[in-house]
Amino acid sequence: MPTVVVIYGWRLFFYSNENNEPVHVHCGKGEAECKYWLDTEIFELREAGARNLTPR
Repeated sequence: MPTVVVIYGWRLFFYSNENNEPVHVHCGKGEAECKYWLDTEIFELREAGARNLTPR
């Protein structure tokens, strides 16, 4: 899982074998993890899923 960047303890990474999914990035910190779709044409992020996240 190559790490793209670490910001405030959040590690942004991707898996190299997810060929059937649109461009996205995974984010993780401790037990929390989420995934965001990246729309490169309009420069927008959309949450694709989250696990163990609090509203804060």
